[in-house]
Amino acid sequence: MRITLKGRYALRAALALAEMGEDGNMVSISSLSEAEDISSIFLEQIFFKLKKAKIVKSVRGPGGGFSFNRPLDSLTVKEILDAAGEELTMKLCNKDQKKCDRMSDCISHKVFASVTDKVNDYLDSLTLQKVLESKEFK
Repeated sequence: MRITLKGRYALRAALALAEMGEDGNMVSISSLSEAEDISSIFLEQIFFKLKKAKIVKSVRGPGGGFSFNRPLDSLTVKEILDAAGEELTMKLCNKDQKKCDRMSDCISHKVFASVTDKVNDYLDSLTLQKVLESKEFK
């Protein structure tokens, strides 16, 4: 499991949008780009994916920008990372799992599969609202 720059920036941008877009206000890519010091071109790519996943909505023109489709307490970190295209699965081994004769009794495979499940469960329980309000992340 490796979170790429795209995934890290997607989460940063989503959290910035949450802070800057209070009360459903639209936030422009240029405002997010400036606030987070992320290329506006890269943010456009990320927000295209977030829009495709129906996490955000957009309005074009003056006063336009992006806002969330749902309340922050129903949007999870996992959803953001999934929409950005992050694969949240640990690489279990170098073998092709379809051709592995040991899969059913491989203890190390089961350990890493369990870790993957726990990480995904945690990220799925972590809402954007919780991240913004928690002292753990301040």
